[in-house]
Amino acid sequence: MKMKLLPLIFLFQTYGQSLGQNGSRPNIVMVMTDAFDGRLTFDPGSKVVKLPYVNYLRELGTTFLNAYTNSPICCPSRAAMWSGQFVHLTQSWNNYKCLHANATTWMDLLEANGYVTKMMGKLDYTSGSHSVSNRIEAWTRDVQFLLRQEGRPVTQLVGNMSTVRIMRKDWENTDKAAQWIHQRAASSQQPFALYLGLNLPHPYKTESLGPTAGGSTFLTSPYWLKKVSSELITVPKWLPMAAMHPVDYYSTFTKNCSGDFTEEEVRSIRAFYYAMCAEADAMLGQVISALRETGLLNNTVVIFTADHGELAMEHRQFYKMSMFEGSSHVPLLIMGPGLTSGLQVNQLASLVDLYPTVLDVAGVSAAGPVSGHSLVPLLSKARAFSKKQRPDWVLSEYHGCNVNASTYMLRRGRWKYIAYADGQSVPPQLFDITLDKDELHNVVLKFPDVQARLDKLLRSIVDYPRVSTIVHLYNKKSFADWQNSLGTNYSQVIANLRWHVDWQKDALANERAIDKWLYGSL
Repeated sequence: MKMKLLPLIFLFQTYGQSLGQNGSRPNIVMVMTDAFDGRLTFDPGSKVVKLPYVNYLRELGTTFLNAYTNSPICCPSRAAMWSGQFVHLTQSWNNYKCLHANATTWMDLLEANGYVTKMMGKLDYTSGSHSVSNRIEAWTRDVQFLLRQEGRPVTQLVGNMSTVRIMRKDWENTDKAAQWIHQRAASSQQPFALYLGLNLPHPYKTESLGPTAGGSTFLTSPYWLKKVSSELITVPKWLPMAAMHPVDYYSTFTKNCSGDFTEEEVRSIRAFYYAMCAEADAMLGQVISALRETGLLNNTVVIFTADHGELAMEHRQFYKMSMFEGSSHVPLLIMGPGLTSGLQVNQLASLVDLYPTVLDVAGVSAAGPVSGHSLVPLLSKARAFSKKQRPDWVLSEYHGCNVNASTYMLRRGRWKYIAYADGQSVPPQLFDITLDKDELHNVVLKFPDVQARLDKLLRSIVDYPRVSTIVHLYNKKSFADWQNSLGTNYSQVIANLRWHVDWQKDALANERAIDKWLYGSL
């Protein structure tokens, strides 16, 4: 099959039946990237970098223009996607605390209902992973100190115009996925479900900062950099540090972005990030090609998404951990038999919707109540009568490192409402996404009636002051348990985490701040 627009195929239009050819259940393939800005999958963002396979899905499938992560960090976002539950329901508070290893995922249900299943690459949805620094920074976010936790964002150019495979681990997993597809085509008529998790375009670890360093290097080759239209790269506007919301100020500082950056540096970081997205797109292309070569593409639902986005120096930050669009807006494209081609959906969606969507596609019932809603009614005209079941809002929340308060984002219509902590100790934010796409104007004081209405709705979805208290107590207990487990080694270990440069400037004062947080006034 050549890569051109195909005629629409509407099969099995009765609600409740699975999609597929000749009465068969379709195969399901999901490719989930890490830190892919969803705004690059439609105009005008799609013009800045060549993403041919994303564009292929856009032409032959459906693009969700307003898809969001349910938590802008790796492990909790994937926990939401695999479980179909908001993170406060599974208590997926940070990269260390997510789902139990025996939690039931949609992949488990597919396997129990006759699908051959395979999960490859980055999974990252169960508890116990990521660095010690990462979890300590999350646990101590309420402590009254300000320490840089990340390396300053930098770029690194490697290879030449023939250097294609930069992220070798991702390419190895992509090769394995393609091989597995070929094996399935030759060996079985059972429907299959394949998940491929990629690391790209997540920034690489900055090796010069030592073994505790996080990912702050945007790395690519001239081959991928040529895919970027440099003349279309924008330099984001920044608020002065003094005018920032206090939580954004904390994030900018802990992400090591409070220093000076030249316009050339910012452009370079953004260009390298886009180039990394192009490399990820090529991996998606290899999976699509394997399906096409085996004749399976016409009976396969392909889903492309990400755990979260990447700020790439918007709002004077890189990484994620923010409710700003660059961090929270994710790609979501779905293509397959019986699904509409060339459709762009404005309705809000989020990662928890993928659980019921995949099960709906397969004709499998959920194991219990879920937070999400199937997207299939939005993809197939035959199921239009079910559209009213969807809420007109999405929820995202964050409880991890680089942010010093539990954060709750409610997106509804033109508004993005962000509440913090107990709803009183930290001022909320309100943005009109339609008029203020750069999210530079907090209008919460200008529209108190809108704030009151959205806060009431948010509290009806999640008792966020109570959840914030639960997280606060969890952080204290987890840190105290870790501290006690180290015994006399505690002072040495904590002084050598990622924040060691700032910590060692006044280690005694920092330890006292932690003691005051744990035990009260000293």
